[in-house]
Amino acid sequence: MNKRVQMVLVIAFVAAAACSYFVYKAMLSHVAASQPKTTTVVIATNDIKLGSMLKDTDLSTMQIAGPLPEGAITSPQQAIGRGVVSDIYRGEPIVQNRLAASGAGGGLAATIPPGMRACAVHVDEVVGVAGFVTPGMRVDVLISGNPPAGDMNQGPRVKTLLQNIAVLSAGSDIQRDGEGKPQAVPVVNLLVTPQEAEQLSLASNQTHIQLVLRNPLDTQVAQTSGTAVSNLYGNISAPAPKPIQTASRQIAKPQDQPYVIQVYNGSRQSEQKFDSRQEKK
Repeated sequence: MNKRVQMVLVIAFVAAAACSYFVYKAMLSHVAASQPKTTTVVIATNDIKLGSMLKDTDLSTMQIAGPLPEGAITSPQQAIGRGVVSDIYRGEPIVQNRLAASGAGGGLAATIPPGMRACAVHVDEVVGVAGFVTPGMRVDVLISGNPPAGDMNQGPRVKTLLQNIAVLSAGSDIQRDGEGKPQAVPVVNLLVTPQEAEQLSLASNQTHIQLVLRNPLDTQVAQTSGTAVSNLYGNISAPAPKPIQTASRQIAKPQDQPYVIQVYNGSRQSEQKFDSRQEKK
């Protein structure tokens, strides 16, 4: 093979190699452009309960393609040491609105939004212990008792005091009985405004409180007027009280006095009476 043929082969090989390189780069850039961009986000490695403080063992990272969830945290350092204001489940991304502010700590206080209050309400065992009310549910607050200056003939009344109230926590409060022994009392903490907290505080001391569940998607406020014991028996009206009769002042007529005649017969003395009305006749 002469040198001319060798030269042609070398030039052809170099040209083919150059073309292959440029085609490879073009295909690589096209594939990179077609792949979505991923971002590192922080996720939970286990179920985290409301009120807990986040630790480094509770967090991990993963790559998410496409747009990030609103408020997503991209670094574990942004979440460590902050309180959880809502239950977080394993593998769920950690977002800002599920955590308390930095330095607010954990526990129930960290879950209370600004301007709101957590008011504790004592409930019976059926409501509290049996799991009837759990955190995150919505309830209405009913009160029953004798209204002041009310119609006592109708008996006790019941009224819906508050509606669509969020439950922060449900558990037991340790109190002491009359003998000083500790006893567990079911307590439910409700998220209310300061004005509603005043109403609940007064109602818990003066009336009996009962909580009723409602659908969390049902936010309509029902217009109720309450009911009384008399309404449970067919709205039987109470008998009308008898009118009080005032005694009329009567002037008594003077009675006619009889005539008395004394009769003396020797040493004996006697009296005889005569009716004056017979005398008039």
